[in-house]
Amino acid sequence: MNKPFAIAALAIASTSLGACATIPDAPIVEGTPAAEGTPVALRHPVHVGNVVATPMKVVEDSRCPMNARCVWAGRLIVTTRIDGAGWRDTADITLGETYGTHGRVIALVSGLPEKTTDHETQPGEYRFVYESR
Repeated sequence: MNKPFAIAALAIASTSLGACATIPDAPIVEGTPAAEGTPVALRHPVHVGNVVATPMKVVEDSRCPMNARCVWAGRLIVTTRIDGAGWRDTADITLGETYGTHGRVIALVSGLPEKTTDHETQPGEYRFVYESR
């Protein structure tokens, strides 16, 4: 086999293999995403507009407990993986704020359960709702 032919065959083979790995306009996501507006647990994907958001971990939950008086309302911050058509982004998203990436804007609009003074929320108890903006 001559060198130019071998190089051309290798280039064609690698192009063919690469094309099999990506489905155009499909989000990169593991698991079946829930419908938009559905409260989801950590590591469970949910559709948000034309992307898929997956809450990965709670970074901070300093919200004021619902049965306490606080000077500061506190905040809930969730590391969220966002999958779009051929791309993936990960960001810390704060409850009530928007986050923009790749021309899309999403918001974490709910984090349950509400914080209380008599119970430490465990990671498996959290449920999150995201919306596209």
